Amino acid sequence: MKSSDIRENFLKYFKDRGHTIIPSAPLIPAEDPTLLFTNAGMNQFKDVFLGEGKRDYVRVANSQKCIRVTGKHNDLEDVGKDTYHHTFFEMLGNWSFGDYYKKEAIEFAWELLTNVWKIPKDMLWASVYEEDNEAEQLWKNVTDINRERIIKLGKKDNFWEMGEIGPCGPCSEIIFDKGKEFACGPNCTIFDDCDRFLELWNLVFIQYDRKENGSFEELPQKHVDTGMGFERLVAILQGKNSNYDTDLFLPIIESIEETSSKSYQNSSSKESIAFRVIADHIRAMTFSIADGVIPSNEGRGYVIRRILRRAMKYARDIGLYEPFLYNLVSRVVDVMGNAYPEILERCSYISQVIKSEEENFGKTIDRGDEIFRKAVENAVKRGEKVLPGDVVFKLHDTYGYPVDLTKLKAEEYEIEIDEAGFKLEMEKQREKSREKTADRYVNVKTVPLKKKIKFKKNKTELETYILKIVDEEGNALEKAHTGSIVRVYLPETPFYGEAGGQVGDQGVINLLDKKGAVWVKDTKRLSEFEIVHIGEVIEGEITIGDKVKASVDYPRRLSVMRNHTVTHLLHKALREVLGEHIRQSGSLVASDYLRFDFNHFQKLTTGEISEIEKIVNEKIRENRKVIKKERVPFDEAVKGGAVALFGEKYGDKVRVVEIDGYSRELCGGTHLDFTGQVGYFLITSESSVAAGIRRIEAVTGESAEKLNKENRRTVEEAMDILNVRRENLLEKINLLIEQNKNLEKQLKKAKHSFLNPEFEKIIDSPQVINYKGSEIPVHSGIVKCESKEELVEMGDLFRQRRKSGVGVFGSDISQKAVFVCVVTDNLIGEFSLKAGNIVSEIAKIVGGGGGGNPHMASAGGKNVEKLNDAVSKSAEVVRELLKKT
Repeated sequence: MKSSDIRENFLKYFKDRGHTIIPSAPLIPAEDPTLLFTNAGMNQFKDVFLGEGKRDYVRVANSQKCIRVTGKHNDLEDVGKDTYHHTFFEMLGNWSFGDYYKKEAIEFAWELLTNVWKIPKDMLWASVYEEDNEAEQLWKNVTDINRERIIKLGKKDNFWEMGEIGPCGPCSEIIFDKGKEFACGPNCTIFDDCDRFLELWNLVFIQYDRKENGSFEELPQKHVDTGMGFERLVAILQGKNSNYDTDLFLPIIESIEETSSKSYQNSSSKESIAFRVIADHIRAMTFSIADGVIPSNEGRGYVIRRILRRAMKYARDIGLYEPFLYNLVSRVVDVMGNAYPEILERCSYISQVIKSEEENFGKTIDRGDEIFRKAVENAVKRGEKVLPGDVVFKLHDTYGYPVDLTKLKAEEYEIEIDEAGFKLEMEKQREKSREKTADRYVNVKTVPLKKKIKFKKNKTELETYILKIVDEEGNALEKAHTGSIVRVYLPETPFYGEAGGQVGDQGVINLLDKKGAVWVKDTKRLSEFEIVHIGEVIEGEITIGDKVKASVDYPRRLSVMRNHTVTHLLHKALREVLGEHIRQSGSLVASDYLRFDFNHFQKLTTGEISEIEKIVNEKIRENRKVIKKERVPFDEAVKGGAVALFGEKYGDKVRVVEIDGYSRELCGGTHLDFTGQVGYFLITSESSVAAGIRRIEAVTGESAEKLNKENRRTVEEAMDILNVRRENLLEKINLLIEQNKNLEKQLKKAKHSFLNPEFEKIIDSPQVINYKGSEIPVHSGIVKCESKEELVEMGDLFRQRRKSGVGVFGSDISQKAVFVCVVTDNLIGEFSLKAGNIVSEIAKIVGGGGGGNPHMASAGGKNVEKLNDAVSKSAEVVRELLKKT
C-alpha cells in the first residue's frame, strides 16, 4: 500500500464508524502558550479533557502534524542513529468525548490492524496498566490476541497524565514484534529496551481527575485519546525494516543521492546517518515554515534554525558544502502535498526561507569549523577530553553554532563540551547586556509602596499629592530644592510609565498651595506598584504631602500615540504583504519616530515597502475608529483574534486595542481615537538587526511632513549637481554607478596581472596526477604578496578560472612562510580531497601548521627558507592523500 492510501484508509475506517474527520491542526498551538509545537494529536482537545470546552461532535479522527524536539518529548538526538525516531511525524488518532470507551477503542484498533490491514496477530502484543484489570479482561474477551502476549506494566509506561493535577488515566499500548533477527540478545524479551519491539498504537483511557492531595476521583465523563505513529505503520505495512525505506522518505533520499553522487545504505555508517538526518529535518523545516515559523534566535524560530543548521552539518558529511536543502522542499511537497495542501501552496516561499538561511550560515560555518578544529587540537595536545566553555560560547555567539551542534561535532572527536562553562559565559553576556541597557534612574534603592499607583489613561491633567520623594542615590527625602534631581511618586498619575516599547511621558508637576514645580523628563513603570516621575525641581521647594497638579506634555503624548497606533497598522500590513508568519520581535514608540522589529528571512524589496506604506496610509485616510477594551479575559481575547506576542507574559485580564474592522492586538499603551489623527506614515529605513530579524523605522505626522520636505530638497540638489531633469535622475545615477564598478574591476584585474605574473604561470602549468582513470591537475608555486588576504584573493580567482584542480600558493610575508590551498568542488565530492588536509601537510615542512574548510584553507610556518621545498611537494602530498581515500 502507498502511504497516501494508508492514511486515507485509516480516516475512512473511522468515518464509517461515526467519527467526524477533521484536518490537522497547525504546528503552532493556537491557544496553548505552554507548547512551542503541537506534539500530539490531543493538544487541540486539551480544553475538552479539562472540562473547559466542547465540540459539535463526540467521535473524531484525524492525521495530525507533530514536532517533538523540546521538553520531555525530544527525539532530536535519536534522529538518524536509528530508523524510527523523527523530529516531524504524523500521528493518526481517534477520540471519544464521553461516548465509547475501553471496549470499543480496543475493538476498533484490533480490527483495523488485523482484519483490515492483515498484520499477523502473532506479531502483536498489548500492554496494560498494572492496576487496570478491566482493560486486561477486555483484551481477552473482545479480541483473539494470544493471552500470553498481554502484559502488565507500571505507571512509567502505561499511565497518562496531563499534569500534576487534572485529567489522567491508564493506557494500553499495541506493540509490534519485528522478529528475532532484531533481538538484543539470545534471551531478548518484550521487557527489554531494544529495537525488536516497536511501540505502534497507544490507547489512552482518561477516567480520573487527580486532586492536589494526590487522590483520584472518577470523571463524570470518560474519554478516549489514541495515537499511532504513521511512519512506523507505513514501514510495517510496506514490509520495510526502516521508516526511511518507505515511500515517505525514499523520494527525498533519492534527491540527496543525485546531488551528492553518493548511495544511501541502511546502515549505521556516518554517511547513512547523514542521509537519514537530512531527510527527516527537511520535513520538519518544510511543515513548520508553512505554518508560520521563521528561523530566528528565539522560541520556535530558534528550534527550526537549530534543525536547519544541524542538517547543514550533516550535509557536509556527504560532501555537500553549497546550499542545497532548499531544493528538497519540492520533493517533500511531491510526497505529502495532496494530504497537506498548505505546503503545496507555500512551496516557493518555504524554499526561499531555507535558501536564505543556508546562505547566511554558510558565510560563517567555515570559519567556525576552523575555530572548532583548532580548539579540539589544543585540547588533545593538553591531554584534555573537554572543549572549553568559552570556545563553545564563541561558536554560539559569533558563528551561530547551536550548542547541540557543537556537542554533536565534539562527539565525533570523542570529546565532551564544558556545558557548565558555556552557561557561565552566557550569563556573563546577559549581565553585560543588563548593565549596558540599565537606566541610572531605574536601578535605585526604593522603599516599597503599600498601595498600587493608579495610571489614569484618559486624563492628561490630575490634581493629587506627593506620596514620596527619592534622590539620585535612592535615598528617601522629606523635601527637595530647586536644582535637585528627584524621583517623585504620586498615588495616581496621568503620566504613562515606559512599558511595552512605548516611551514614558514628559510634563510638569506644579504645586497648588505654594510656588514650586518639577519638570518631568521621563516616567518609568518599575512594577505594578511603582510608577516613578524622573526629573528636576525647577522652581521653589517640594515636600511630601504637597498638593500638586500633574500635567502631561500633551503635544508630545499625541505624537507618541500617533506612532503607537500606526505600529498596529504596520504589523497588520506586514502580515498582509509578507505572510502570516510575521510576528513582532520588538519595538520602540517614541515621539519623533517608531521602530518595529519582526521576523522575516530576507530584505524587503522596494515594491514591498511601497505596498506596506500604501496599505497603512489607506487605513489612515479611512479614519477607522480605535476601540480600547479593558479587562477582557485572556482566553476570550485570543479566541476573538487578538494578536498576542510570543514569549510575553499576560495576566488573566488583558486590554485589547482594535482598529475597527482591521486589526486586534493585546496592548497596554496609549492610542488615538481614530486612525485619521495619524496624518501620514512614511518608512525611513528597513534593515537587518539579527539573523532572521528585520527592522523598520518610520515617522508620522509632522515628522513625516518634515522628512518629505528634506527629501524633496535633496532630490532638487542632486538634479542641479548632475544637470538632469527629475525623470532622468535615477538613470544618470545608475549610469555613474555602473561606470564606477567597471573601473574598479579593470583596476583590480590590472593589479593582479601587474603584481603577480607568477600567478598566471602557475595556473597555466600544472602537474597532472593520474588517479583511477581521472586526471587531477595540481597548480603550485611561489608568488609575491604583501598580505595573506592577497593570497586568499588569488585562491578565489583560481576557483573562478579553473573548473577542476588543486591550487597551492606560497609566499614570504614578513619573514614567514604563508600558504593558501584551494580545491574545486568536483574533487571534494568525487575524491574527498580537502584543502585543509593538504595545506596542513605542506605546512609541516616549514615547521608550522594550519587548516580550514574543504574548498579553501591557509597555513604558515617559521622556516621561510624551506618555502620552495614545501610548495614543490604539493603534488606529492595530494598523491599520498588520494591513496588514503
